[in-house]
Amino acid sequence: MEIDASDNVDVLKNQDDFLKPAKIGDILKGTIIGIGRSSVFVDLGILGTGIIYGKEFYESKTELEDLIKGDSVSSKVVAIENEDGYVELSLSKASKELVWKELVEKKESKEDIKVKILGVNKGGLLTKYKGVPAFLPASQLSSSHSFQLSISRAHDQSEILKEFQKFIGQEIEVKVFEVIPKDKKLILSEKAKEIENIGEFLVKFKQGDIIEGTISKIVAFGAFIRFPVPQENKEDEEDLKMIEGLIHISEFDWQVVEDPNKFLKVNQKIKAQIIKIEDSRIFLSLKSLKKNVWEDVEKKYKIGDKIKGKVVKVNAFGAFILLPIEIQGLCHISEFETKKEMTEKMEIGKTYEFEIIALSAKDYKIGLHPLIK
Repeated sequence: MEIDASDNVDVLKNQDDFLKPAKIGDILKGTIIGIGRSSVFVDLGILGTGIIYGKEFYESKTELEDLIKGDSVSSKVVAIENEDGYVELSLSKASKELVWKELVEKKESKEDIKVKILGVNKGGLLTKYKGVPAFLPASQLSSSHSFQLSISRAHDQSEILKEFQKFIGQEIEVKVFEVIPKDKKLILSEKAKEIENIGEFLVKFKQGDIIEGTISKIVAFGAFIRFPVPQENKEDEEDLKMIEGLIHISEFDWQVVEDPNKFLKVNQKIKAQIIKIEDSRIFLSLKSLKKNVWEDVEKKYKIGDKIKGKVVKVNAFGAFILLPIEIQGLCHISEFETKKEMTEKMEIGKTYEFEIIALSAKDYKIGLHPLIK
């Protein structure tokens, strides 16, 4: 009967200290005394000689290729004595059991481990640690990764999987989140590592704070900014701690920003305002530090007014129009007979005249009707 790693199996480090006989399931440490074409002989001290052969030999062939006579190995007892008088051993079973034991210890010590992403499914990322299959759920990704995936959740399953596949081949530092050897269950967490690092710093910030930092990364959905944690005294300034937050693309400006790279640059120094702190993540805004151009819209315009604007984008919803007051209005697809008619009449970069048919400053919306003959 196999003894699971969760039963706290001890590796016998000095066989001469033990007079009791070995049991099936024990993990023994011995010295290789002979290597044949399909078998390996192991000196087990007072317990006699062990042999790794047959199925157990072929299952461990890759590991055995790196071993030579005189090397120490840990192996698991699968039979007390065969017909030739040898203790039958398994290197592969011992290796797996010891890895599970190691994982339990790493969870208790909160030690970091590094894994390479090998595959994905709809819930997260698939990997292995020393041959043990592991799962890294999307919910346990770090903020920089989970921010990206939160955008994908608005799309269909194929879009989510497409985002996940970008991680394949990447190495990620994680912590053991859950380990149950008897169920062969190993769940990893990248977020746990991040929370441990930044949790103590978050208490030094609050919503409304204005920070100054440097753009560290620009992605399709926004930009990440690194900024220093306030120090309690000047002596600490030589060892500044840095923290990272997200400026979502919707928080760049009061007008719609299509391409973050045209608005910000990596290493650019900027000021931003903290608008939310949630789940060890900091969300920031640039537009909250600027005058809200929508505040005066209803004073300046009313439904029925005619206004000129430039087409900046056309999609399935309609045409987005940049107005003179540096905000965007929408000429909805329903204003046209067909999508083809819209794309023919709404040429990107050209200016047309429109009538305001809907206006809500608090919702940041202006509806437009095209006055095109």
